[in-house]
Amino acid sequence: MNNILYPNVEIKENANIEPPCIIGKPPRGANPGELPLKIGRNAIIRPFTTIYAGSEIGDNFQTGQGVSIREDNKIGNGVSIGTNSVLEFGNRIGDNSRIHSNCFLEMVTIGSNVFVGPDVVFTDDPHPMDCPKYKECKKGAVVEDFAKIGANSTILPGIRIGRNSLVGAGSVVTKDVPENSVVVGNPARVIKTIDQLTCEAGFFEKPYSWPPYKDLK
Repeated sequence: MNNILYPNVEIKENANIEPPCIIGKPPRGANPGELPLKIGRNAIIRPFTTIYAGSEIGDNFQTGQGVSIREDNKIGNGVSIGTNSVLEFGNRIGDNSRIHSNCFLEMVTIGSNVFVGPDVVFTDDPHPMDCPKYKECKKGAVVEDFAKIGANSTILPGIRIGRNSLVGAGSVVTKDVPENSVVVGNPARVIKTIDQLTCEAGFFEKPYSWPPYKDLK
């Protein structure tokens, strides 16, 4: 099996695209080559990944297997998208962020150095389905720099997750999360601040005392 590479795709040097992948697929209503796709240096794109035309991806990008990235995504440098994750249209992802396996994002803004655990779902439509104004309504969440979202969490439309906050696994986030806070539950509620966390294994006095978190205030 070979890769399918559409026209108007720019892939910079040292890319490793493991077949079979589809790169530059035109979105609905566009012709092959009509929209550009740009992928930076040192990309590792694993089998069964499809990346649509109309997106821009930075250097040192990685995917797991079976990733789908639609049009109008802007992805920074050093980003990893895990196996079977789906990036629908309109996402913005900052440098050095990791989206783990089986995640779903649409019209979401992710800052830099953000961790999104496996099976996290970002919703973007407050009243499905087929509202003619949903693209202009709440849209997806905004996740600020250094935030961490635990596995199996659900993030409702229009939510802002503050800088250096932590969303516990399995949470349903229905309201904005303050920066430097820890939220858990359904609906998620604040239980403490980041500086009140301890390292349960005893390796560190405090968790997140390593780069890139250690100098955060």
